Amino acid sequence: MGLLARRKRTKIILAFLLPELALILSFVLIPIMGTFVISFKTDHGYGLDNYYGVITERSPDKALVIPENIVKAQPPPWGALIHNIVWVAIHVPIVVFLGLGIAYLLHDVIGSSIVKSIMFLGMVIPMVVGGLLIRFMFDGDLGVVPLLFRKLGIEALSRTWINYPQTALIALILGSVWLWTGFSLTVYAAALESLPKSYIEAAKVDGASGFQIFFKVVFPLLKHATIVVVIMTMLWDLKIFDIVFVSTLGGPGGATNVMALIMYTYFARALDYGRSAATAVILALISLIPGIWFIKRVMRSGS
Repeated sequence: MGLLARRKRTKIILAFLLPELALILSFVLIPIMGTFVISFKTDHGYGLDNYYGVITERSPDKALVIPENIVKAQPPPWGALIHNIVWVAIHVPIVVFLGLGIAYLLHDVIGSSIVKSIMFLGMVIPMVVGGLLIRFMFDGDLGVVPLLFRKLGIEALSRTWINYPQTALIALILGSVWLWTGFSLTVYAAALESLPKSYIEAAKVDGASGFQIFFKVVFPLLKHATIVVVIMTMLWDLKIFDIVFVSTLGGPGGATNVMALIMYTYFARALDYGRSAATAVILALISLIPGIWFIKRVMRSGS
Protein backbone atom coordinates (compact mmCIF):
# COMPACT_ATOMS: atom_id res chain seq x y z
CA MET A 1 0.00 0.00 0.00
CA GLY A 2 1.42 3.34 -1.04
CA LEU A 3 1.86 6.40 1.15
CA LEU A 4 -1.06 8.27 -0.44
CA ALA A 5 -3.34 5.28 -0.01
CA ARG A 6 -2.39 4.94 3.67
CA ARG A 7 -3.03 8.64 4.28
CA LYS A 8 -6.40 8.40 2.57
CA ARG A 9 -7.31 5.37 4.66
CA THR A 10 -6.26 7.19 7.85
CA LYS A 11 -8.41 10.19 6.96
CA ILE A 12 -11.42 7.95 6.34
CA ILE A 13 -10.93 6.20 9.70
CA LEU A 14 -10.62 9.54 11.49
CA ALA A 15 -13.72 10.85 9.73
CA PHE A 16 -15.70 7.97 11.20
CA LEU A 17 -14.06 8.07 14.64
CA LEU A 18 -14.10 11.82 15.37
CA PRO A 19 -17.88 12.17 15.88
CA GLU A 20 -17.92 9.24 18.30
CA LEU A 21 -14.83 10.53 20.12
CA ALA A 22 -16.43 13.98 20.39
CA LEU A 23 -19.58 12.46 21.92
CA ILE A 24 -17.57 10.33 24.36
CA LEU A 25 -15.48 13.34 25.35
CA SER A 26 -18.52 15.60 25.82
CA PHE A 27 -20.87 13.22 27.60
CA VAL A 28 -18.53 10.75 29.36
CA LEU A 29 -14.96 11.92 29.96
CA ILE A 30 -15.63 15.59 30.79
CA PRO A 31 -18.51 14.77 33.21
CA ILE A 32 -16.34 12.13 34.90
CA MET A 33 -13.49 14.59 35.37
CA GLY A 34 -15.95 17.28 36.51
CA THR A 35 -17.47 14.93 39.10
CA PHE A 36 -13.99 14.02 40.37
CA VAL A 37 -13.04 17.70 40.76
CA ILE A 38 -16.33 18.64 42.45
CA SER A 39 -15.89 15.78 44.94
CA PHE A 40 -12.85 17.59 46.37
CA LYS A 41 -14.42 21.07 46.36
CA THR A 42 -15.36 22.46 49.76
CA ASP A 43 -16.41 25.82 51.17
CA HIS A 44 -12.78 26.56 51.99
CA GLY A 45 -11.16 25.37 48.77
CA TYR A 46 -10.28 21.77 47.97
CA GLY A 47 -9.74 18.83 50.27
CA LEU A 48 -11.05 15.50 51.54
CA ASP A 49 -13.86 16.97 53.67
CA ASN A 50 -16.59 15.61 51.39
CA TYR A 51 -15.20 12.08 51.52
CA TYR A 52 -14.74 12.28 55.29
CA GLY A 53 -18.29 13.58 55.70
CA VAL A 54 -19.77 10.82 53.54
CA ILE A 55 -17.83 8.05 55.27
CA THR A 56 -18.51 9.26 58.83
CA GLU A 57 -22.18 10.19 58.27
CA ARG A 58 -24.47 8.36 60.70
CA SER A 59 -27.90 9.59 59.57
CA PRO A 60 -29.84 6.47 58.42
CA ASP A 61 -30.80 8.06 55.10
CA LYS A 62 -27.21 9.03 54.21
CA ALA A 63 -24.88 6.67 56.07
CA LEU A 64 -22.56 4.37 54.13
CA VAL A 65 -21.97 2.17 57.18
CA ILE A 66 -23.61 2.04 60.62
CA PRO A 67 -21.21 -0.24 62.53
CA GLU A 68 -23.13 -0.25 65.82
CA ASN A 69 -26.14 -1.87 64.15
CA ILE A 70 -23.92 -4.53 62.58
CA VAL A 71 -22.01 -5.29 65.79
CA LYS A 72 -25.21 -5.57 67.82
CA ALA A 73 -26.82 -7.77 65.12
CA GLN A 74 -29.74 -5.38 64.85
CA PRO A 75 -32.03 -5.23 61.79
CA PRO A 76 -31.34 -2.63 59.10
CA PRO A 77 -30.36 0.11 58.63
CA TRP A 78 -26.75 -1.08 58.40
CA GLY A 79 -25.67 1.63 55.96
CA ALA A 80 -26.03 1.91 52.19
CA LEU A 81 -22.72 0.19 51.38
CA ILE A 82 -23.61 -2.81 53.57
CA HIS A 83 -27.06 -2.96 51.98
CA ASN A 84 -25.46 -3.10 48.53
CA ILE A 85 -23.11 -5.86 49.69
CA VAL A 86 -26.04 -7.84 51.14
CA TRP A 87 -27.89 -7.32 47.85
CA VAL A 88 -24.94 -8.76 45.92
CA ALA A 89 -24.46 -11.67 48.35
CA ILE A 90 -28.09 -12.80 48.09
CA HIS A 91 -29.07 -11.74 44.59
CA VAL A 92 -26.08 -13.01 42.59
CA PRO A 93 -26.19 -16.71 43.65
CA ILE A 94 -29.97 -16.91 43.26
CA VAL A 95 -29.91 -15.34 39.79
CA VAL A 96 -27.00 -17.50 38.63
CA PHE A 97 -28.42 -20.86 39.71
CA LEU A 98 -32.03 -19.99 38.90
CA GLY A 99 -31.15 -18.80 35.40
CA LEU A 100 -28.87 -21.77 34.78
CA GLY A 101 -31.35 -24.27 36.17
CA ILE A 102 -34.28 -22.99 34.11
CA ALA A 103 -32.15 -22.75 30.95
CA TYR A 104 -30.92 -26.33 31.44
CA LEU A 105 -34.39 -27.72 32.14
CA LEU A 106 -35.87 -25.95 29.12
CA HIS A 107 -33.03 -26.91 26.79
CA ASP A 108 -34.37 -28.83 23.76
CA VAL A 109 -37.91 -28.73 25.21
CA ILE A 110 -40.80 -28.00 22.85
CA GLY A 111 -42.46 -24.69 23.69
CA SER A 112 -39.58 -23.53 25.88
CA SER A 113 -39.42 -20.22 24.01
CA ILE A 114 -42.77 -19.22 25.55
CA VAL A 115 -41.49 -19.78 29.09
CA LYS A 116 -38.25 -17.94 28.28
CA SER A 117 -40.23 -15.00 26.91
CA ILE A 118 -42.28 -14.80 30.11
CA MET A 119 -39.12 -14.91 32.22
CA PHE A 120 -37.54 -12.20 30.07
CA LEU A 121 -40.46 -9.83 30.74
CA GLY A 122 -38.64 -8.65 33.85
CA MET A 123 -35.86 -7.24 31.65
CA VAL A 124 -38.28 -5.58 29.23
CA ILE A 125 -40.50 -3.65 31.62
CA PRO A 126 -39.10 -0.36 33.01
CA MET A 127 -37.46 -0.71 36.41
CA VAL A 128 -39.84 1.95 37.77
CA VAL A 129 -42.76 -0.32 36.92
CA GLY A 130 -40.81 -3.21 38.40
CA GLY A 131 -40.46 -1.29 41.66
CA LEU A 132 -44.21 -0.72 41.79
CA LEU A 133 -44.82 -4.41 41.12
CA ILE A 134 -42.51 -5.34 43.99
CA ARG A 135 -44.43 -2.96 46.23
CA PHE A 136 -47.70 -4.70 45.36
CA MET A 137 -46.20 -8.21 45.56
CA PHE A 138 -45.28 -7.73 49.21
CA ASP A 139 -48.31 -5.69 50.25
CA GLY A 140 -50.09 -7.21 53.25
CA ASP A 141 -53.58 -6.78 51.75
CA LEU A 142 -52.97 -7.22 48.01
CA GLY A 143 -49.64 -9.02 47.67
CA VAL A 144 -49.25 -12.64 46.64
CA VAL A 145 -46.25 -13.23 48.96
CA PRO A 146 -47.99 -12.27 52.24
CA LEU A 147 -51.05 -14.18 51.05
CA LEU A 148 -48.94 -17.32 50.58
CA PHE A 149 -47.51 -17.09 54.09
CA ARG A 150 -50.96 -16.34 55.48
CA LYS A 151 -52.19 -19.62 53.94
CA LEU A 152 -49.21 -21.38 55.49
CA GLY A 153 -50.07 -19.94 58.89
CA ILE A 154 -46.91 -17.83 59.22
CA GLU A 155 -48.42 -14.59 60.46
CA ALA A 156 -45.07 -12.83 60.94
CA LEU A 157 -44.57 -12.84 57.16
CA SER A 158 -48.17 -12.17 56.16
CA ARG A 159 -47.83 -8.41 56.68
CA THR A 160 -46.55 -5.68 54.36
CA TRP A 161 -42.86 -6.53 54.11
CA ILE A 162 -41.58 -3.12 53.02
CA ASN A 163 -43.08 -1.45 56.12
CA TYR A 164 -40.71 -3.23 58.51
CA PRO A 165 -36.90 -2.92 58.69
CA GLN A 166 -36.52 -6.67 59.28
CA THR A 167 -38.07 -7.61 55.93
CA ALA A 168 -37.96 -4.51 53.70
CA LEU A 169 -34.48 -5.09 52.24
CA ILE A 170 -35.14 -8.81 51.70
CA ALA A 171 -38.39 -7.96 49.90
CA LEU A 172 -36.61 -5.71 47.42
CA ILE A 173 -33.83 -8.24 46.83
CA LEU A 174 -36.24 -11.13 46.24
CA GLY A 175 -38.42 -8.94 44.04
CA SER A 176 -35.42 -7.99 41.93
CA VAL A 177 -34.69 -11.67 41.27
CA TRP A 178 -37.55 -11.87 38.78
CA LEU A 179 -36.52 -8.60 37.15
CA TRP A 180 -32.98 -9.85 36.44
CA THR A 181 -33.34 -13.64 36.06
CA GLY A 182 -34.35 -13.12 32.42
CA PHE A 183 -30.86 -11.84 31.69
CA SER A 184 -29.23 -14.85 33.33
CA LEU A 185 -31.61 -17.22 31.55
CA THR A 186 -30.88 -15.66 28.15
CA VAL A 187 -27.09 -15.84 28.58
CA TYR A 188 -27.14 -19.45 29.75
CA ALA A 189 -29.63 -20.51 27.07
CA ALA A 190 -27.33 -19.10 24.38
CA ALA A 191 -24.29 -20.75 25.99
CA LEU A 192 -26.05 -24.12 26.17
CA GLU A 193 -26.77 -23.98 22.45
CA SER A 194 -23.04 -23.75 21.74
CA LEU A 195 -22.01 -26.66 23.97
CA PRO A 196 -20.57 -29.71 22.18
CA LYS A 197 -23.21 -32.42 22.54
CA SER A 198 -20.51 -35.06 22.20
CA TYR A 199 -19.34 -34.37 25.78
CA ILE A 200 -22.82 -34.99 27.20
CA GLU A 201 -23.31 -38.10 25.06
CA ALA A 202 -19.96 -39.46 26.19
CA ALA A 203 -20.91 -38.88 29.84
CA LYS A 204 -24.18 -40.76 29.30
CA VAL A 205 -22.32 -43.66 27.72
CA ASP A 206 -20.01 -43.79 30.75
CA GLY A 207 -23.10 -44.13 32.97
CA ALA A 208 -23.13 -40.65 34.50
CA SER A 209 -26.40 -39.61 36.11
CA GLY A 210 -28.24 -36.43 35.19
CA PHE A 211 -26.95 -34.80 38.38
CA GLN A 212 -23.35 -35.71 37.54
CA ILE A 213 -23.70 -34.53 33.94
CA PHE A 214 -25.00 -31.16 35.09
CA PHE A 215 -22.36 -30.42 37.75
CA LYS A 216 -19.32 -32.20 36.27
CA VAL A 217 -19.81 -31.63 32.54
CA VAL A 218 -22.29 -28.84 31.77
CA PHE A 219 -21.53 -26.36 34.56
CA PRO A 220 -17.73 -26.32 34.05
CA LEU A 221 -18.21 -25.77 30.31
CA LEU A 222 -20.37 -22.72 31.05
CA LYS A 223 -17.59 -20.95 32.96
CA HIS A 224 -17.42 -17.94 30.65
CA ALA A 225 -21.20 -17.49 30.68
CA THR A 226 -21.14 -17.66 34.48
CA ILE A 227 -18.46 -14.97 34.65
CA VAL A 228 -20.57 -12.67 32.46
CA VAL A 229 -23.71 -13.25 34.53
CA VAL A 230 -21.91 -12.78 37.86
CA ILE A 231 -20.11 -9.58 36.87
CA MET A 232 -23.09 -7.96 35.13
CA THR A 233 -25.36 -8.84 38.07
CA MET A 234 -22.87 -7.45 40.58
CA LEU A 235 -22.61 -4.18 38.65
CA TRP A 236 -26.41 -3.97 38.42
CA ASP A 237 -26.70 -4.57 42.18
CA LEU A 238 -24.09 -1.96 43.03
CA LYS A 239 -25.79 0.77 41.03
CA ILE A 240 -29.37 -0.22 41.92
CA PHE A 241 -31.55 2.87 42.33
CA ASP A 242 -34.92 2.98 40.58
CA ILE A 243 -36.42 -0.07 42.30
CA VAL A 244 -35.56 1.31 45.74
CA PHE A 245 -36.63 4.84 44.86
CA VAL A 246 -40.08 3.77 43.69
CA SER A 247 -40.72 1.05 46.28
CA THR A 248 -39.46 2.46 49.57
CA LEU A 249 -37.40 5.63 48.94
CA GLY A 250 -34.81 4.06 51.22
CA GLY A 251 -37.20 3.47 54.11
CA PRO A 252 -38.38 2.50 56.55
CA GLY A 253 -35.82 4.47 58.52
CA GLY A 254 -33.06 3.94 55.95
CA ALA A 255 -33.46 0.14 56.07
CA THR A 256 -33.33 -0.16 52.25
CA ASN A 257 -31.00 2.72 51.50
CA VAL A 258 -28.36 2.07 48.82
CA MET A 259 -25.38 4.03 47.52
CA ALA A 260 -27.02 5.36 44.37
CA LEU A 261 -29.92 6.64 46.47
CA ILE A 262 -27.50 8.40 48.83
CA MET A 263 -25.95 10.11 45.82
CA TYR A 264 -29.41 11.26 44.72
CA THR A 265 -30.30 12.41 48.25
CA TYR A 266 -27.21 14.59 48.53
CA PHE A 267 -27.71 15.98 45.03
CA ALA A 268 -31.48 16.56 44.74
CA ARG A 269 -32.56 16.98 48.36
CA ALA A 270 -29.66 18.33 50.37
CA LEU A 271 -28.21 20.21 47.35
CA ASP A 272 -24.80 19.12 48.63
CA TYR A 273 -23.06 18.59 45.30
CA GLY A 274 -19.66 17.94 46.83
CA ARG A 275 -20.81 14.98 48.91
CA SER A 276 -22.96 13.74 46.04
CA ALA A 277 -19.90 13.73 43.77
CA ALA A 278 -17.82 12.05 46.49
CA THR A 279 -20.44 9.31 46.81
CA ALA A 280 -20.42 8.87 43.03
CA VAL A 281 -16.62 8.50 43.02
CA ILE A 282 -16.71 5.94 45.84
CA LEU A 283 -19.42 3.98 44.02
CA ALA A 284 -17.43 4.10 40.77
CA LEU A 285 -14.26 2.85 42.50
CA ILE A 286 -16.15 -0.03 44.11
CA SER A 287 -17.72 -0.93 40.76
CA LEU A 288 -14.28 -0.95 39.13
CA ILE A 289 -13.22 -3.95 41.21
CA PRO A 290 -15.46 -6.53 39.48
CA GLY A 291 -15.04 -4.70 36.16
CA ILE A 292 -11.23 -4.95 36.21
CA TRP A 293 -11.42 -8.59 37.32
CA PHE A 294 -13.78 -9.35 34.43
CA ILE A 295 -11.49 -7.66 31.87
CA LYS A 296 -8.49 -9.62 33.18
CA ARG A 297 -10.40 -12.90 32.90
CA VAL A 298 -11.49 -12.12 29.36
CA MET A 299 -7.96 -11.16 28.30
CA ARG A 300 -6.51 -14.25 29.98
CA SER A 301 -8.99 -16.57 28.27
CA GLY A 302 -8.34 -14.93 24.89
CA SER A 303 -4.58 -15.25 25.11
